[in-house]
Amino acid sequence: MFAAGHLGELTRLVPFEMVDDVLALTGTVQRRVRLLPARVVVYLLLASCLFAELGYRQVWSRLTAGLPGLLPAPSGSALRQARQRLGPAPMRALFDVLRGPAVTTARQATRWRGLLLTVLDGTVLTVADSAANNGRYRKQRGNHGGSGYPQLRLSALLSCGTRSVLDAVFDPVSVGELDQARALARSLRPGMLLLADRYYAAAGLLATLTETGAHLLIRCKSGRHLPVVRRHRDGSWQSVIAGRPIRVIDAQIAITTTAGRRTSHYRLLTTLLDPAAHPAGELLTLYHQRWEIETAYLELKSSILAGRVLRSRTPDGIDQEVHALLIVYQILRTAMVDATDSRPGLDPDRASFSTALNTARDQIIHAAGVITGTIIDLVGTIGAHVLANLLPERRPRTKTRMIKRSNSKYQARGTTIDRRSYHATTSIDIISPDP
Repeated sequence: MFAAGHLGELTRLVPFEMVDDVLALTGTVQRRVRLLPARVVVYLLLASCLFAELGYRQVWSRLTAGLPGLLPAPSGSALRQARQRLGPAPMRALFDVLRGPAVTTARQATRWRGLLLTVLDGTVLTVADSAANNGRYRKQRGNHGGSGYPQLRLSALLSCGTRSVLDAVFDPVSVGELDQARALARSLRPGMLLLADRYYAAAGLLATLTETGAHLLIRCKSGRHLPVVRRHRDGSWQSVIAGRPIRVIDAQIAITTTAGRRTSHYRLLTTLLDPAAHPAGELLTLYHQRWEIETAYLELKSSILAGRVLRSRTPDGIDQEVHALLIVYQILRTAMVDATDSRPGLDPDRASFSTALNTARDQIIHAAGVITGTIIDLVGTIGAHVLANLLPERRPRTKTRMIKRSNSKYQARGTTIDRRSYHATTSIDIISPDP
């Protein structure tokens, strides 16, 4: 009865013993062994995120494709009842076990001057339009009738470089990103440097984040009035926000490419007050890594979900599904880091998420790599495919992008890389405040 409970090669990262411990901790172990034991349902929920385009019965057929003749196929009703019996608690607990920074030797990609680089931002996911979901997750209002589906707001705290999930929260869209950021402050620690965009530069939130002991590097509006307390030789200056000292870096950043020259004004706030230990020019260059979380959300919503609506039709089901989605993203990222770590000096950014995702799907269908041999290979089949299909080194972001949606004659706002510009030069001029 337990044979269908696997995740292919990814089972090594979510082993049977871990799932059993989580089920025991949450009191959700089945009272009697039936066709769908609780452990099997956990793996079914995780596999359903890897096969987001398939229904649960089709996902079951993928889990058992490499195990012909062993198990009868459960009905759709049996699968639904098994998910309801399990509830959301085990998936929450399993996410808590697996979240955190990936272990890696690529310190140049994850740390700066000894500080772990982290990034915070939010996004919106669309959920199934059902009476139960509409009771918790509302539809967005708009000038043209609003959204057709209810939505939830997800905010995550990620580690830069590996894009590992340190923590995440999700709520109805009526809960703002600042409130979710306050909740995520529980996972900030001394020795971290948090990057965030200017939406998070609110005085009250800055005070909350600073109390965690983590350092901050947050953009703010250029027109915000801040008193000049002290000027530094590197052009940055010290000010005060909510009674706390803050260092301000004003700069003009110019990028020259074959398409021309673009100039933007940036203002950054940081709790790193010593300009000798933390030069302003390096901080301005470092802030670009804030875009790591945008790439992570793209992988989550486009690569895994392929733009689809979350399938669950109840709030408890949504709770299960979102945590399963975060778990799957985390273990894929862990497998990718294990692969890149096998080659000293290889940047984790070179690993292809799509390659890891598609290879993991194949391993589930073949029920391959579920049990490790006497010699443990951290790279495995997934890692071997990742290393064989490395991405080119990242090119700098140089201009605003317009994304065209399919089946629409209108353009939507977005960001992109100017593909005509394979080479770009950047100049940074730090602006000192007027006397």
